[in-house]
Amino acid sequence: MQKLVTFLAVVCLLNACIPSATYRPAYHYTPEKNWVNDPNGLVYLDGEYHLFYQYNPAGDKWGHMSWGHAVSKNLKTWEELPLAIPETMNADGSTNMVFSGAAVVDSLNTSGFFEKGFTKGMVAIYTSHLNKNGEGMAQSQSLAYSSDKGRTWKFYDKNPVLAIGLKDFRDPNVFMQEGKWKMIVAKPLEFMVQIYESTNLKEWTLLSEFGKMGDVAKIWECPSLFKVPVENSDNSKWVMLVSSAAEATEFTGMQYFVGEFDGKSFVSDKQEGVLRLDRGKDFYAAIPFQNLPSKDKNPIIMGWGSNWSYAGDIPSEGRRGMFSMPRKLSLVKENGQFRLVQKPIYSNRIHSKELILKASELTKPKTWEMKNNSYKLGLVIDLGNSNGFAMELLKNEEEKCVLTYNAMTQKLFFDRTKSGKIDFNKNFTSIETLQVVPQNGVLKLDIFVDNSIVEVFANEGEAVLTDLVFPQKNGGKIILSLLKD
Repeated sequence: MQKLVTFLAVVCLLNACIPSATYRPAYHYTPEKNWVNDPNGLVYLDGEYHLFYQYNPAGDKWGHMSWGHAVSKNLKTWEELPLAIPETMNADGSTNMVFSGAAVVDSLNTSGFFEKGFTKGMVAIYTSHLNKNGEGMAQSQSLAYSSDKGRTWKFYDKNPVLAIGLKDFRDPNVFMQEGKWKMIVAKPLEFMVQIYESTNLKEWTLLSEFGKMGDVAKIWECPSLFKVPVENSDNSKWVMLVSSAAEATEFTGMQYFVGEFDGKSFVSDKQEGVLRLDRGKDFYAAIPFQNLPSKDKNPIIMGWGSNWSYAGDIPSEGRRGMFSMPRKLSLVKENGQFRLVQKPIYSNRIHSKELILKASELTKPKTWEMKNNSYKLGLVIDLGNSNGFAMELLKNEEEKCVLTYNAMTQKLFFDRTKSGKIDFNKNFTSIETLQVVPQNGVLKLDIFVDNSIVEVFANEGEAVLTDLVFPQKNGGKIILSLLKD
């Protein structure tokens, strides 16, 4: 036995005793097992933030779409609850999958689903996806309701409540404005969203349509419409989020429009180019929380951390998919155009390292050893007259992710082409780019590394990048160096 222990000790020394990495995030929410995609029904009620989501209770590949459920008291730590709204079987062997949608608190019981005087009824408005023999047949909007804070649900016996005869018609998002419910819902193949109105959540009247502008390289999905305050003012603007294509159009991504909504029609401000919510590959289908408490002055969104280009192939560990950290939104006006600012909501218990330095101090590379692959890294760097810097993250022998800032072009690059396990899909390796202008020569980055996801917030969230990575070893180094002439 002693000889075996000694032999193992030698092997450990030769291999630096680096344990294999886990891909399960430590502070991003993911369920214990199985497949997840779009967040659904984000809503607050009685001290709980509810995250419903697309979920396959039968495995770690897409299928049998139902609503999973998790709750949080602070948006930082989450508790997984039992399956909320399941796929149902029809007599002819077809199924009704429960696709994406919204949840609202029907405090006035406009739906009539609850007892008189009950103010905490929750109603889910979701897409019924009729599926037979693996083929989607039709999509319409349906209701389910809960009187126990989303723990158990009943289907409305007169579903669907909105059908227009389209095979692709989905992802309703619902909010109340001036005593009336508004629904925004996608006609994906037409790059269009429709806006409806109702007084009871059951009967809907078409008000207007919006679309065929911005990015139309891919279908439009998961629309939402909400007010966002303008920083350092008493004003606000309406923002519409749409999930569609990324700048590299073989990938999915998100865009947004800023404008005005008069209760009937949304009119976008004139914009230059496409306004992209996140410049990485792995932020999609984000929607806002409804019924936020008064302490939450700004809208809060969460997105799915993956990309349809390779989502079904990512390393599994018995589950696939996760969600971004919640992000608080505001607007700033730059060069005559409003842009979203996104600030992460996260726990101060995350292991953090803060680096405040001048580029002139980097006469040779600086290295920091990390115990694991989950942490927050804050970097404030005075660029001075330098050409910029390169930061290697999760560095283990040849494996690394590289953040590079070019001071001449004012562009930040994230390179995951050597980030670990990359061979599961030919589309996965990529280098992302985002424009970041230093403030008085200083660049600030908040970098959240969480085992298999990296979220980068530049200059207090003026630019954001989210990418999955799959390092194969734990405890990678951070190495920071100047770019050479």
